[in-house]
Amino acid sequence: MPEGLNSNLNLNEGSPPRVRPVMGEWGPVDVPNTRTKKRQRWYAIIAAVVALAAVSALGFYMWTILH
Repeated sequence: MPEGLNSNLNLNEGSPPRVRPVMGEWGPVDVPNTRTKKRQRWYAIIAAVVALAAVSALGFYMWTILH
């Protein structure tokens, strides 16, 4: 029988015990929950937009100085 995408869901099977994540009662410990990950995605998008606006404003300022 060919192996499919979900043939073995144990992602720690081939790794040595010292590099396996510590498992809590319901999952890995110290992993951010979904709400935190969604918030961090929005922070990253906002930071990228602010950085783009700052670079554009600096470029426009330099362009006006040169003309």
